[in-house]
Amino acid sequence: MTDTAILAGLDPATLTDVLRVAGQPGFDRWHEQIRRTGGCADPIRLTGGTKTVDPATKTVLHAYTTDDEPGGVLRIACGNRRASRCPSCAWTYAGDTYHLIRAGLVGDPAKGTPPTVRDHPRVFATLTAPSFGPVHNRPGTRPCRCGRRHAEDAPELGTPLDPETYDYAGAVLWNNHASDLWRYFTIYLRREIARRAGLTQKAAREASRLSFGKVAEYQKRGAVHFHAVIRFDGPEGPDTPPPDWASVGLLTDAIRAAADRVRVDVPAADNVPARNLRWGTQLDVQPIGAFGHGEQITEQAVASYVAKYATKAAEISGAADAPVHCRKCRGSGRSAVYDRDGSALSGCAGCRGTGLGEDLTRLEISDHARRLMAACCALQPHYPERHLARWAHMLGFRGHFSTKSRRYSTTLGALRQVRADYRAAQQRAALGLPDPDEHPEATTLTLAHWIYAGHGHTPGESWLAASIARDIQTNRETARAELPSQLALEGAAP
Repeated sequence: MTDTAILAGLDPATLTDVLRVAGQPGFDRWHEQIRRTGGCADPIRLTGGTKTVDPATKTVLHAYTTDDEPGGVLRIACGNRRASRCPSCAWTYAGDTYHLIRAGLVGDPAKGTPPTVRDHPRVFATLTAPSFGPVHNRPGTRPCRCGRRHAEDAPELGTPLDPETYDYAGAVLWNNHASDLWRYFTIYLRREIARRAGLTQKAAREASRLSFGKVAEYQKRGAVHFHAVIRFDGPEGPDTPPPDWASVGLLTDAIRAAADRVRVDVPAADNVPARNLRWGTQLDVQPIGAFGHGEQITEQAVASYVAKYATKAAEISGAADAPVHCRKCRGSGRSAVYDRDGSALSGCAGCRGTGLGEDLTRLEISDHARRLMAACCALQPHYPERHLARWAHMLGFRGHFSTKSRRYSTTLGALRQVRADYRAAQQRAALGLPDPDEHPEATTLTLAHWIYAGHGHTPGESWLAASIARDIQTNRETARAELPSQLALEGAAP
């Protein structure tokens, strides 16, 4: 489809704004700013400037201000990890997650893990939620319980066969306590390892270390489950070899035993019964192969899989991709003042005590997701400390989507800093400023002053930014497709 045909398909207001943006004097600079953000869908706008000064002579080596920028602002990437909110920033986040996980599998001295980590026992474990009622699924070659064979993209997949008997309250309470289940799992796992090694817990800690990197993923039914790389290390981490007794078999058995031991009690509240939360029975543990010689799962596959789901959230199960709670009371349903008798906090006037800032019936979400979000709000008064209404758009889940242990590998912050240092070095070279690594005596001082001026695009800017993002993605895919043939030619060169 040509650009003219695409423009003709726009609504009049967006088309008018596209022409306005493209015809403004600073369009080339605006285009450059958006391209530097990767086509960010919701850039942050800043006003201000920087000065680079020689502290010895007080000479201003370089000065920058946003006064001459289009609209008088500098646009920087939002950094959102969720692909539903900003695909370009999510692509960067997925790439960082991929390198973080991969460094803990294959080793990378620049990222804090030696190549010998490949010889350490490691597995890829998947821990799931229990059943809250039968749902439509695709059980291998057999038909679903409803008697039909669903297509892979059938909208009813993951939805209850009988919504009236489905345990919606149990599902959102499980999501809400999933991080607690993982925390107890890591505690019990170390105990089970010590027991199988015939050691005390202290002796096991002194002889070995457990490292992991994990990501949370939503199933179609809206339940969270965890994928985790779990690795045996020596007592000082990846730089030291694990003890002789540390094996994949021992680790696998310990994981299964630890998952079976975990229990989290949720007390009863008014008409809500007490619950005993635990992991589901669908526990999968697979050894990770180092070189892909017939193993079921390889390092490359694991890193790619984790990175893929690091940018997803509850929207893949049909839920909203933005908070729906009342901003005045932060979803608590209570105001900051007490009732007349002073015995309790009064209800929030903004949401009338519901904790909701949106009408769930008007949201374009699936009926199953709407019921789960409604269950969060209904349970909010019974468990106010769990902040269920605030996390209703996440179906109750309130944990981090990707986490790792301290010594697994590098950090996302370190990866971002490497990227920032690289761009700073490029900028210094372009401006002719001294490199502090090559000329430590040539110290410079950078003074910066920035003010937040808003975020986002106008309708026309949004369309143009999406076009820029598509072009960048096309170029990446083309370069990736040409890389194997290029490497083959270089290998064949004399």
